[in-house]
Amino acid sequence: MLDEKICELRDKLNESVISGEDYEIVYDLSIKLDALIAEYYSAVCQ
Repeated sequence: MLDEKICELRDKLNESVISGEDYEIVYDLSIKLDALIAEYYSAVCQ
């Protein structure tokens, strides 16, 4: 579940970077991805 969300958001972020999206959008996606990754590691490492 969480790993699927991470993959989806990572793909969306990559697409945004490649297409030259506005910095604010790329930054927002990056922050959201970081939060999901942190949540994933927190769940896995318990």
